[in-house]
Amino acid sequence: MAAVKSFEQNMERLEEIVSKMETGDLTLDDALNYYEEGIKLSRACYSKLSDAEKKIEKLLKKRTADGSAEFETRNMDLFNESES
Repeated sequence: MAAVKSFEQNMERLEEIVSKMETGDLTLDDALNYYEEGIKLSRACYSKLSDAEKKIEKLLKKRTADGSAEFETRNMDLFNESES
């Protein structure tokens, strides 16, 4: 069973594939193999980004008095420690 790779590892490999494909020096079979691998990697990256987005939405969501969900809006600037 293959080890699950991190988002960063998948992106790095995807960048390598794109670079190789952009050269135009690949055979058709090699290009198709790289394309297939690239599609799998892009889907894995999209899935991880989607999961991260859901976690962020869950963290920002709060309940109002009547139980309905409302998103908190506030300054999310991590580099500015003072809140406006």
